[in-house]
Amino acid sequence: MLYIILLGPPGAGKGTQAAYVARKLGLAHVSSGDLFRHALERGDDLASEVKSYMEKGTLVPDELTVRMVLERLEALDAEAGVVLDGFPRNLKQAKTLDENLVEREKAIDRVISIRVSSGEILRRLGGRWICRNCQAPYHATDSPSEVEGRCDRCGGELYQRPDDNVETIKKRLAVYAQETAPLIDYYAGRGKLIEVDGEGSAESVGKRIIAAMKRD
Repeated sequence: MLYIILLGPPGAGKGTQAAYVARKLGLAHVSSGDLFRHALERGDDLASEVKSYMEKGTLVPDELTVRMVLERLEALDAEAGVVLDGFPRNLKQAKTLDENLVEREKAIDRVISIRVSSGEILRRLGGRWICRNCQAPYHATDSPSEVEGRCDRCGGELYQRPDDNVETIKKRLAVYAQETAPLIDYYAGRGKLIEVDGEGSAESVGKRIIAAMKRD
């Protein structure tokens, strides 16, 4: 069973690349961001708590994040393995994950770190729009919708997430540098890290990741 983690700053394309790697290798894809958004849709007490942190651009507390991800891993029937996207986000979460996997006689096999410049991240996220109905992604310059403000697939309204405005993006990058970037050294010290250039088309980045894993 293969356990892979994708690391990278907000806007690095972790979700896109995690889905690509999962599809290419026949693995399950577990996204902490998706888990948070599904919680928001439920509208329960947990959703309200998650929403307050997401709108401020700060990390959801470890206790909430770990609980949601581990519950999802327990529920999965994925014999080949899992690609983790957006988790862990700090050393405490990484160590908790390691401890949980040891109890199952498993371990993280590879950690892919996607490198993208701050300027490119601001460009990507500042122009990102999402369909309210089907969650299809668009970009103001890279992949705009045919009809401004409307989804090409379902006609739904396009909107920008609260965490995609410029000021919140800068806060998210600062949080990443403080909380998540140290994971690069953590996993490098364990011989599990692979660094990949994350700039260019999604397809070219995906091919780099697969090629790097084959070389490793």
